[in-house]
Amino acid sequence: MEYLNGINALTLVFAALLIFAIAYRIYGVFMALKVLRLNAANQTPAVEFADGQDYVSTNKGVLFGHHFAAIAAAGPLVGPVLAAQFGYLPGTLWILIGCVLAGGVHDMVVLFASVRHKGESLASIARKEIGPTTGAIAGVAVLFILILTLAGLSLACISAMHEASWSLFTVIITMPIAIIMGLIMRYRQNSVTLASILGGVLLVAGIIGGHNLMQYEYINNLFHWDVKTISIAIAVYGFFASVLPIWLLLVPRDYLSTYLKIGTILMLAVGIVFVHPTLEMPALTPFIHGGGPIIGGPVLPFIFIVIACGAISGFHAVIATGTTPKMLANENEILFVGYGAMLVEGFVALMALIAACTLMPGDYFAINTPAAAYESFIAANPHLHAVDLQHFIDRIGVDLHGRTGGAVSLAVGMAHIFDKIPFMDDVMAYWYNFAIMFEAVFILTAIDAGTRVGRFFLQEMAGTVIPAFRNKNWLPGVIISSFLFTFSWGYLVYTGNVSSIWPLFGISNQLLAACGLIVCTTMLIRMNRGKYALCAAIPGVFMAVITFWAGYMQVMDVYLPQEQYLLASLAVLAMLLMLIVFIGAFKRWYELLKMDADHRDYYGESVKELVER
Repeated sequence: MEYLNGINALTLVFAALLIFAIAYRIYGVFMALKVLRLNAANQTPAVEFADGQDYVSTNKGVLFGHHFAAIAAAGPLVGPVLAAQFGYLPGTLWILIGCVLAGGVHDMVVLFASVRHKGESLASIARKEIGPTTGAIAGVAVLFILILTLAGLSLACISAMHEASWSLFTVIITMPIAIIMGLIMRYRQNSVTLASILGGVLLVAGIIGGHNLMQYEYINNLFHWDVKTISIAIAVYGFFASVLPIWLLLVPRDYLSTYLKIGTILMLAVGIVFVHPTLEMPALTPFIHGGGPIIGGPVLPFIFIVIACGAISGFHAVIATGTTPKMLANENEILFVGYGAMLVEGFVALMALIAACTLMPGDYFAINTPAAAYESFIAANPHLHAVDLQHFIDRIGVDLHGRTGGAVSLAVGMAHIFDKIPFMDDVMAYWYNFAIMFEAVFILTAIDAGTRVGRFFLQEMAGTVIPAFRNKNWLPGVIISSFLFTFSWGYLVYTGNVSSIWPLFGISNQLLAACGLIVCTTMLIRMNRGKYALCAAIPGVFMAVITFWAGYMQVMDVYLPQEQYLLASLAVLAMLLMLIVFIGAFKRWYELLKMDADHRDYYGESVKELVER
């Protein structure tokens, strides 16, 4: 492996672009034409059930922006950075292979399934395709995982914006800008281009103007919020994003945020082209066998859990069965929105990995190792002492020791690359703060969409008891469901209790991804897709096995030895719920495989059995 050490980062960038472009053109099109058999003539839920509130036919570019912004949260940024502990090679391979064969497939088939089921949730699809008991258990599991996910993402967002006035200011101004864009696109015909240009100009002006405004002490103090204030503000924003018409705030804000997200990643790619940085992290480190200061377990199976959203993510199933299918104007756009957005997220994940790996290994571990454990770590690994860290501290003006979680090391890595671009020297502090703000915006767009989807889930579940809740336009039901769901994750954020539950996110998230693939494989088998259903079944079963393996190790080797019985119980509960869903699905597969395709469904296709749309 020595010959893989010290390679140029530009090599990985070009390799990723080439692989993703080929994958979209060949495997993505194969999935669209052969596996899913997308048909533009089929009426989508956005057209069939248009209500101006949730079901809104949306321009595919705008929808791509919303979908990408919603699915791309902390996972593709933080996960790859933490996985750099194993070396750059394991993370790179999993991002490239997982994104093409698992993540992109997952997002396409789940979005397809929801579109064919009137834009309903994964739990509703499981109920119709597998059975009512399995659907009910899937609903509880998804709701449980979604609450943990949003609370964890909110804490990550708070960590990025805490006492960071410029970041907070920029995040706040995206909201009125988004409302202006939403009103223009809603009430002015063919105005997507106008709204896009105006939004982009206002965003750039806000970023630059915000940096200058923060030089004034009074204004800086005005946006210097503490953790509790930000916790409340995020929950309030989540509530309004869930209640207001989707075209007014949520979609245009996500679309606007995509400018910043993709723009920053492209800037980072351009920076790599100019700087030609070397990957200082070796291809493999000794920590692949376990015992690392950041991730205690071995590279197998934990690489598949640590890098979640950048390769495959269950949270994507929440969005792909929540807001996105209710806005898709044409069934053929599932390829562009579903598979395309996942490939872009994979590229984001790889860029985050590269940024972290351009740091000297000693600096990387000094930032990400908890302060209490750093002395013993250095005593055992003297060759991993800090090299340039003090230089970064002096340039940025922030103590970087023990800033665990991945966000800070990513910001330092990005600032390190940007700082070396011609004519960009001596502004490392600016780039560091810009990167922190970029991460906060990245995360917040998943929180708003996730909260709205959580409201859909609660309305569906409450509707089984109180039928009025099934009406998505019944205002009392919308407000009550939004408040209850927002309060559930907002309370965890405010009290900080979820910080101890955060390690469960990786396991729960990947179990949900396996659930999405396995449930939708059931639908493909019923629709008589034959061997093509293996495209979803194989990655689904693989993710189920690998995640149960990681979960078992986490419980037996970490939680129980450290007497963390609550975490152990929650992990076992998540795995047990999903195991019941998987067993129900496998039984259904066996039944369907013995049937003949002698029925015609709503879309005129030959299927093995008819189910409720």
